[in-house]
Amino acid sequence: MLMKKFTPHSAANFRSKLAASLLLTSFLSACATAPGNYLDTSRLKDDGQHQSQPAETYPVHLIDSQLVAEQAQQAAAKTQVLPTSTISDPSQYVYRLSPQDILGITVWDHPELTTPQGSTLSAGGNTTQSVGGALQQPYTAALPGQADPYGQTIAADGTIFFPFVGRIRAAGKTVGELRDQLSSGLVRYIRNPQVDVRVLSYRGQKVQVTGEVKTPGPLAVSDVPLTLVDAITRSGGTNPDADIQRVRLTRNHKLYVLDADRMLDQGDTTQNVMLQNGDVINVPDRTDSRIFVMGEVKTPIQLPIIRGRMTIADALTQGGGILDTDANPRQIYVMRGMKDHPTTPEVYRLDMTQPDSIMLSSQFQLQPLDVVYVGTAASTTFNRVLQQVLPSVQTLFYLKQLTR
Repeated sequence: MLMKKFTPHSAANFRSKLAASLLLTSFLSACATAPGNYLDTSRLKDDGQHQSQPAETYPVHLIDSQLVAEQAQQAAAKTQVLPTSTISDPSQYVYRLSPQDILGITVWDHPELTTPQGSTLSAGGNTTQSVGGALQQPYTAALPGQADPYGQTIAADGTIFFPFVGRIRAAGKTVGELRDQLSSGLVRYIRNPQVDVRVLSYRGQKVQVTGEVKTPGPLAVSDVPLTLVDAITRSGGTNPDADIQRVRLTRNHKLYVLDADRMLDQGDTTQNVMLQNGDVINVPDRTDSRIFVMGEVKTPIQLPIIRGRMTIADALTQGGGILDTDANPRQIYVMRGMKDHPTTPEVYRLDMTQPDSIMLSSQFQLQPLDVVYVGTAASTTFNRVLQQVLPSVQTLFYLKQLTR
């Protein structure tokens, strides 16, 4: 049997192959025995690992002066759906009594028929309260947990009982109409009766204020018109994270979005709608009014939209600007509509190498939940590949030198 003779050249080749095998084995063993938590993917079947082509392509719209002009025209032509109200003019507002309202009735020169001012009797609940104390309270706000003033409480069927007059209907009437009806009923027993009717506690109608306000809860609808700004103010104002540009009003099972900031900043009174019984006001946080800045920027960040306006220039500036060595200035993308159309978003691209790009970046208005993405330069991609490969190549080279 012939024995193969080892030469110095073949011995060097053997050592090189042995070193490469040891290096590969050490890499694999290190991956298999890496410390800490890891997921064993050997039992997972990932169908997307061998997918060579993307499932769908998306058209890209180049941001130019014509596109910016069209965007401005569409924003100006967009009409907002406002809630319908039975009374649009606050000067014509009249409060009508409702069940659970508590009335104070005075018949002059007849104390036996007058609501006692000093009485501590209670019309319901576990506590008592005088009429004088009730009149000192802010009756335009709800008073949960406080005592009910003593008076005539309108029953659930909308009626009250008054001596000599009997049971009469009060709900749906104004204070003046009820006063006239009581006077007509007493004229048979009292000569020229002088009757006064006032609401001691407005409990029959209310609106709910929820969300990012300091004191959420119900607010009573009273003889003073209650508007959107009034409701927010009487709830203690908003929290720092409140988004008053997207206040939600639910009325008659329909949802409306109102911009209270436009009322305060621009004087748009159409946003300051008059509230009515059963309305629900929700002041949301800024979760749905964010912009995401990603890609080759110095500080990837999420930004809240300030006063309803934010441009590409604003977003890139707050993200620290694009990276000078890594970013591709021709690939400033805006991806829009992922919330409503997750599979078919709109994609826009801005070429920052053009002379008018700075002007366009300060005019293109972003919308809530837009994603601003800065692409990567081709040279940067190549350099990053080299950074991943070079350590392994250098290790093999040094091992080969050591085995000589």
